[in-house]
Amino acid sequence: MASVEFIKDLCTPALVIDLDKVKRNAEGMRERFQKLGVQLRPHMKTHKTLECADIMTGGSRRCIVVSTLAEASFYADNGYDDILYAYPLPFDKVERCAELSERLSLFHIVVDNRFALQELKKRPLKQGKVWKVWMKLDCDNGRAGVPHSDPAALKLAQEVSDTAGVELTGIYAHCGNTYACQGEEQIKAVAQETTTITLQFMEKLKAAGIHTPKSSIGSTPSCSHPVPDMAMLSEVHPGNYVFYDVQQSLIGSCRLEDVAVRVLTRVIGHYPHRNQLLVDCGWTALSHDGGGRLPTGYAIIEGHPELKLLSMTQEHGRVEPISGKLDFKQFPLGSPLTLMPYHACATAMMHPVYFVHSNGKIIDTWKPTRGW
Repeated sequence: MASVEFIKDLCTPALVIDLDKVKRNAEGMRERFQKLGVQLRPHMKTHKTLECADIMTGGSRRCIVVSTLAEASFYADNGYDDILYAYPLPFDKVERCAELSERLSLFHIVVDNRFALQELKKRPLKQGKVWKVWMKLDCDNGRAGVPHSDPAALKLAQEVSDTAGVELTGIYAHCGNTYACQGEEQIKAVAQETTTITLQFMEKLKAAGIHTPKSSIGSTPSCSHPVPDMAMLSEVHPGNYVFYDVQQSLIGSCRLEDVAVRVLTRVIGHYPHRNQLLVDCGWTALSHDGGGRLPTGYAIIEGHPELKLLSMTQEHGRVEPISGKLDFKQFPLGSPLTLMPYHACATAMMHPVYFVHSNGKIIDTWKPTRGW
């Protein structure tokens, strides 16, 4: 692969990343929150590479969020610090979290129940260190977190605060409910609601005499269109924005021209009796995320709005026209097609290497970390 100079000559399927767009997306987010005076703590889960992390952190190698301990260790081993493991503390991983907490100057964990606190008590940190704990607040997203209106939320914060060897570092919320939005107005409404709930909870803590310095919310949609009140938060933690994808363009987070990631595929079969082409991109190169619900199926086929990626098996994709007869002469065997993925995080997960280019010329390859 090393000898290939242009993305058009890559063996397919291949994941290609437009470096200019990645840099533009990263700089846009950094500038947006610099203006608001809010710390950007970018999430690494979309790409899981060192090179992209360096771009997102502006070379600081500090202040990142991860979704797995594999990512946490990978970044720690490569000189990163101030890493927040944004996942409800798994009891099988307490020891690994302890080791990272002892080794780094700042390693943060997230809890949303008192049993997790008991686990931390059983494993005091060495070198006089304390566990840096963020409490996850569910601001009507309905995934992890203590429901914000539940008295248990304040009670848990109090317990964390009162526990020896543990510090309540902040309140963490994910506004994943922005993913149901269509357009800037709806995104801003959810961003406002999450911000208000989080800030009100911070006030409740203050009134109860509980000291916690930080508040953090985030999702790519809400951080792509922040509301002024977000300036009162300490941090935000979006991640997908560095690549963006078709889903984000439909939500209203970005324009299609901001999407930095593509999957290259080639035509491997003509089936006129079915009015279909086969391509060498199955779900192992794209993922099934999105469920084929786009008018164009599982992806957008760039430059061919008339085509639909109808279905995929492990290594095959079926392509047919949205209507009418397919002109097979337009798509000779071996000819390339470019797919814009529905969900960049899921698609990137499928690839062991990303081919990074500028205007079609390959300038780098990035290797993501994998596993848990």
